[in-house]
Amino acid sequence: MKRFLRHTAALAAGLVLAAGSLSAQAEGRIRIAQQFGITYLVLDVLRDQQLVEKHGRKAGLDIQVEWAKLSGATAMNEALLSGNLDIVSAGVPPALVLWDRTRGKQNVKAVAALGSLPNYLLTNNPNVRTLTDFGDKDRIAVPAAGVGFQSRTLQIETARLFGKENFNRYDRISVSLPHPEATAALISGGLDVNAHFSSAPFYYQALEANPNIRKVLSSYDILGGPATFCVLYTTEKFRGENPKTYKAFYDALVEASEWLRHNKAEAARLFIRQQKSRLSEEFVRKILDDPENDFTIVPQQTFVYATELHNIGVLKNKAGSWKDYFFEEAHSLPGS
Repeated sequence: MKRFLRHTAALAAGLVLAAGSLSAQAEGRIRIAQQFGITYLVLDVLRDQQLVEKHGRKAGLDIQVEWAKLSGATAMNEALLSGNLDIVSAGVPPALVLWDRTRGKQNVKAVAALGSLPNYLLTNNPNVRTLTDFGDKDRIAVPAAGVGFQSRTLQIETARLFGKENFNRYDRISVSLPHPEATAALISGGLDVNAHFSSAPFYYQALEANPNIRKVLSSYDILGGPATFCVLYTTEKFRGENPKTYKAFYDALVEASEWLRHNKAEAARLFIRQQKSRLSEEFVRKILDDPENDFTIVPQQTFVYATELHNIGVLKNKAGSWKDYFFEEAHSLPGS
C-alpha cells in the first residue's frame, strides 16, 4: 500500500509537471486576425515593427506571432470560437453580439479599440438627400447586410425615425457587397447599387472620383460624435491562460497608438507597404491628417451601441457601462 501511495504521488506530481509544461508552451504564441483597410493601421504598425515580439522579450518570452486576414465579422467570430484564432477584429456591433451570446460560456470581451473613424452613407441618386428619401427601388451596399457594423448603425437610426418595431426597415433594400466592389459600382453608376455605407479609404475614393456622389449621413451623426469603428476581442480563456502574452500584446497596442500620433508621414508609407496598397502616399496621408480620424485604442461612444442595440432587441443582455464588455486592462482609459 505504501509503495502504491508513493507511486500515485509520483504520478500526480508528473501530471502537474506535464500540465505546467503545456501551460508554458501555450504562453508565447498568439494568432491575430485583421481585415482590410486603413481602419486596421494600428495592427499594421504592430506587425511592421514587431512590437508584440518586442514586449514579449521584455517579459522574458519569445512570442511567436501568427497573422491572418479575413473579411467580415462572421468569419472572425467563427474562427475565434472554434479556437483557430486568439485575437480577432471587427466592428463594435458584431463584437457586442458575441459578448452578449457568450456570457457565462466563452465570455468574449473587447481588448481595445482600433480607432475612431466614421462611415459615410453615400449615394449617387439625385433624389436622395436624407435617409427617409430611400425607396424600394434603391439598393444600399454594405459588407454584411442585416448584421454588420453598417447595417446595425443604420438600424439604430431607423428605429429613431420609424420606431423600434421598424428598426430593420432598410435591411430589405440592403445588399451584401465588399467595399471595393461597392465603391466601383457607385462610381460607375451603371448597376442597381446606388448607395453604399462606406468606410475609409473607400468613401474618400468615391467622393473624389464622381461629383454626383454625395454623403447622406455619417455614423458620427448617428452616434453623437467621434466613435469607435472597430475593436479587438478575445475569449476569457485565452487571456487567462496566457497572461504574459496578452500583456505583451496590449502593451504593443499602446505603443503603436502613441507612435501613430507622432509619425503620420512614416505611417502612410508603412500602411502602403503592409497592405500592398496601390494608393498614393499623398492620398493616405490625407486620410491620416483628417481630424475625423483618430487611431486611438480608447473606446469612444461604444456604450451608445450597447444601449441602442439592447433597446431594439439585438442584444439580450443590458450592459451597465462600457467596462462590462471590455477586459480590465482598458478600464483605466477615459473610455465611453
